[in-house]
Amino acid sequence: MIIGIVGAGNMARGIGTRVLSGGHSLRVHDRNPGRAEELAGALSEAVDGADARACDADGAAAADVVVLALPHPAGREVAGSLGSALSGTVVVDICNPVDFATFDSLVVPPGTSAAEEIAAAVPQARVVKAFNTTFAGPLVTGVVAGRPLDVFVAGDDEAAKETVCALVTSGGMRPLDVGPLRRARELEGFQFLHMASQERLGLGWSSAVTLLP
Repeated sequence: MIIGIVGAGNMARGIGTRVLSGGHSLRVHDRNPGRAEELAGALSEAVDGADARACDADGAAAADVVVLALPHPAGREVAGSLGSALSGTVVVDICNPVDFATFDSLVVPPGTSAAEEIAAAVPQARVVKAFNTTFAGPLVTGVVAGRPLDVFVAGDDEAAKETVCALVTSGGMRPLDVGPLRRARELEGFQFLHMASQERLGLGWSSAVTLLP
């Protein structure tokens, strides 16, 4: 598959590494073209045989799967700006709508989620929540404490979720389908707790959320 990532920050680097490790092609778009070029070049050097290139917004939107590796509300705004270009496309929202000024709450209204806001902004897209419970550092290796990362996946389109689950599996991780897109509310809330616990528990942003039988 061709995977488009919008954004060129740490999460884009981590997800991009997993995408390329799974044998997929990667197209990176950022509002700063230089950052996209830099990330694509670094990933090409880091992963043998990688097909990673920078692209414009249209190039990212034309991918088989578009990952919005952006903070809230930038993901919603960018998705809305792409509009019909995302018609029928699998769009992955990874964000956690945390109030980073206070680090004390989520900023979406009760009874919704960042993922659902994106779905409302681009109703013609097939929005899936994934990767929001994984930190950037562990994504580079795909494991924590010797265990593959668990990636929780939520969405209303079963075929779209299957596509994302296949992408996750190919990158050496374990996908867990947790149900409809409204489950993003719980995923975002739980990850907020995970994030807020990092300093208190001395985890250094290197921990992972997993389910054990």
